[in-house]
Amino acid sequence: MTAKIFRWLDGRLGLSSIRELAAHKTVPVHSATRWYYFGGITLFLFGIQVVTGTLLMFYYRPTVAEGFDSVRFIMTRVEFGWLIRSIHSWSANLMIFAAFVHMFSVVFTHAYRPPRELTWASGIVLLGLLLGFGFSGYLLPWNQISYFATKVGTDVASITPLAGPTIARVLRGGEDVGAPTLTRFFALHVMVLPVLTAGLVALHVLLVQKNGMSTPPWISPSRVRQMKFFPNFFLREAMVWYGTLAVLGGLAAIFPWELGVKADPFASAPAGIRPEWYFLAQFYTLKLIPSHIWVFEGELLGLAGFGVLAVSWALLPVWGVTRSGDARTRLVTGAGVVLVAYLAVFTVLGYVK
Repeated sequence: MTAKIFRWLDGRLGLSSIRELAAHKTVPVHSATRWYYFGGITLFLFGIQVVTGTLLMFYYRPTVAEGFDSVRFIMTRVEFGWLIRSIHSWSANLMIFAAFVHMFSVVFTHAYRPPRELTWASGIVLLGLLLGFGFSGYLLPWNQISYFATKVGTDVASITPLAGPTIARVLRGGEDVGAPTLTRFFALHVMVLPVLTAGLVALHVLLVQKNGMSTPPWISPSRVRQMKFFPNFFLREAMVWYGTLAVLGGLAAIFPWELGVKADPFASAPAGIRPEWYFLAQFYTLKLIPSHIWVFEGELLGLAGFGVLAVSWALLPVWGVTRSGDARTRLVTGAGVVLVAYLAVFTVLGYVK
């Protein structure tokens, strides 16, 4: 009976070709193989986000009048609701952290070299979408901290050259953060961004499948041992996911995500208001820039600098590779070390200052 079912499905879904592909796919084994797991960790945590986010949507109501109360209902009245919300919040932070580690592992192993330029580009866009998830989801509990943090974030967006006021108005749904903002952020968080991310994840995985996993340039491909993806590497990845789930469950149970106080637009902003950790380096940098530099506004120059940095980083396969296709290892490694140091130091300073 099982064989008949498989033959029936195989004739319609091509399961034999998928099985054959899995049987022949290999993973290079070398000193940097451990970094391959972070791409899978990011994907696993995205799956956790989808499942827990769907469960939260059953009870959440995206209105100013009911948003905060619905989250409080989830945490106090729904069975294990507090745990689901904590898992959702912690997995979002761990997912972004894993995505950053994955990105820098690609940089330091120089896996952006031809023919993997599109893999790098799709990964950078995916990281931007994950940050968009973090920014849009932060407002949904409609508490005091998230309200004023979103206000600060949209104020920063409003000074973007040329299109700033339009961007801020589109995000807010008006001139200030209010009910239309919450509705738009909810739509972005549960519909627009998931659809874009799912499509781009499929493309990213397809590109990885097509081009294979890169071997660092200092290791000769002919001397690298190959491991079968299934079941060898897959089982190792599954154990890493299991460990990630244990860490996630421990964080959610021991340090449940707090709800805070309901947002009051007429109240004063809480002291020490700051964005989430993944925006802290940029936030602290803008705080350090003087209000005016020559005839230019300091924040405007800061945003322009971040824009140039983002574009340059996205174009890494252009300036980080020679005409012959070899990586400029010293230049790229140096740039990666400087960027990691900047993000780490300024994130810490953003917390303590």
